[in-house]
Amino acid sequence: MSKILVVDDEPDISDLIALHLGREGHECVCIPNGLDAVAAVLNHQPDIVVLDLMLPGMDGIQIFRRLKADSRTRAVPVIMLTARSQMADRIAGLELGADDYLTKPFSPRELALRVTAILRRTQKVTHVSEVQIGPFLLDRKNMKLFISGNTIDLTTTEFKLLAVLMENDRSVHTRADLLREVWGYNDEVATRTLDTHIKRLREKLGDAGKHIVTVRGTGYQFVSSNLD
Repeated sequence: MSKILVVDDEPDISDLIALHLGREGHECVCIPNGLDAVAAVLNHQPDIVVLDLMLPGMDGIQIFRRLKADSRTRAVPVIMLTARSQMADRIAGLELGADDYLTKPFSPRELALRVTAILRRTQKVTHVSEVQIGPFLLDRKNMKLFISGNTIDLTTTEFKLLAVLMENDRSVHTRADLLREVWGYNDEVATRTLDTHIKRLREKLGDAGKHIVTVRGTGYQFVSSNLD
């Protein structure tokens, strides 16, 4: 059983989420306002947070930034949930480092599938060892990335994405392959999620981001040549 923290001020939405995730065998804790959200994450230690952006007291963006700024909560995956349907809002949420994004109205079944996909990849990360290429060291047990001994803070999804690329050095990964491996999506999903995460990952890696190479019309690859 996994624990899911739902932060949403609409009781009908929270109850709907809890009902469907409960049917999947998950335990749900529902919080109706933003002010209690960060403390609830610390107290309940959920496996995933489903976070609405429009909340009383403190909005979802503020909550998300506080979670990622705290080493105790940084690695907790977050699915953003909001009534905002504009593409700009979706991209803004993903650029902050959210693991996934759903707009209202949404399918409870789709939410359950996305929760399952995130749980699969986070559990997988926990049980594998280190991967080292040049100055890159992925400590998959503790979900940490080091470059030349310096720690680089990554979200769960960014970590998983880099790990998939590094494990198959020089192999070209198609967009469909990466969406399936990292997000659990099928081949027909049309989304900018992958590109947004690649952009943010490169920014965090700084100069080392050049080793994530775009293969035009196909996808991405990790190229280790000329690593110092």
